[in-house]
Amino acid sequence: MDSFSSPSIGSSSSNISSSDLMDQLKTQLAQAYAEEFLETVRGKCFEKCITKPSSSLSGSESSCISRCVDRYIEATGIISRALFNAPH
Repeated sequence: MDSFSSPSIGSSSSNISSSDLMDQLKTQLAQAYAEEFLETVRGKCFEKCITKPSSSLSGSESSCISRCVDRYIEATGIISRALFNAPH
């Protein structure tokens, strides 16, 4: 189910409080962000690490992908902390 077809935000939304609606929207945005992040990491790390696509990963490709994903996760954490802790 995609983020636009959630049954909880349909014609019966008049029964949902604005706080519940905001919580649902935040959850859906977080899910969309996570999906986009995974797709970006998958594409970038595949491009960087997989030199000869085959039916299985070599040891060096597996290590490269692991390091690549770890770096993206670390960088995202650093950026998130900087954004959320920045003075307004």
